[in-house]
Amino acid sequence: MKQSWTFTILQDNQTIEELLREQWKLGKKIVHELRMTKAISDTNGELLQWKDPRPKGMEIVISMDVPESSYEATRECEVKVVYEDPHCLIVSKPKGMATHPNDVWDRFTCMNHVMNYIQEQGGVYAEHVHRLDQGTAGLLLVAKHPIAKSIFDRLLEEKKILRVYEAEVQGHMKERKGTIREAIAKDRHHGTRRRVAPEGQMAITNFEVVRHLQYSTIVNLVLETGRTHQIRVHLSHIGHPIVGDTLYDARETASGDYSLHARKLQFTHPFTDKKMEIIDQ
Repeated sequence: MKQSWTFTILQDNQTIEELLREQWKLGKKIVHELRMTKAISDTNGELLQWKDPRPKGMEIVISMDVPESSYEATRECEVKVVYEDPHCLIVSKPKGMATHPNDVWDRFTCMNHVMNYIQEQGGVYAEHVHRLDQGTAGLLLVAKHPIAKSIFDRLLEEKKILRVYEAEVQGHMKERKGTIREAIAKDRHHGTRRRVAPEGQMAITNFEVVRHLQYSTIVNLVLETGRTHQIRVHLSHIGHPIVGDTLYDARETASGDYSLHARKLQFTHPFTDKKMEIIDQ
């Protein structure tokens, strides 16, 4: 399906070539596709030369064939859209809902609900930039076209998307703030559990105490990496598992569950240069 988006030149005397390769840092494949399909024009539909300088504030239009995302849409969208613009949306994923399908029978994940929302608007493309564990509630960033997906993936890799989580952990944490740097691997004795292990992938979690409760601590956490169960594994490793997280050695609670909330996203919007701070209430 062919779709078009309008972008604004943010730097004076910038060429299309510089915008795509230097500012957006798009890959060779997508740049080649845009060139070969003559995808870039002004708002009047006139094709633009890639090496001509353009004034700051000029609007350009990119039109391209967009692949249809594979998620089967639900009948209704049951996730809350917290923020949206032509390039991305941020939804609040409920606790207990998977981020994306793991097999053909998974049809009620967050991305299935998002696909319903996208199709209702006449779109065909939606891809999550990061993921949340099924038991984690909170903010999920979704790209609405392939150019946005490429750029947001890079920003995430470059640690330019700040993800802040909030959790209640067992006991009183003595350190007010700190960083946990421990590699994480699969636990060969348990199908879903992860563990700290030197042969695993390096994982980095920053923490800061918000307040102490009678028997627990409210803590904010910022991820520098995105390993499966990273926060849960790291907090358990330092002796403060998330309250109710029995998979990682916490005492069972009356609810039989744990609470981890992806509460805030911060980043500079790649297409507007606006400082974004989205908070899940």
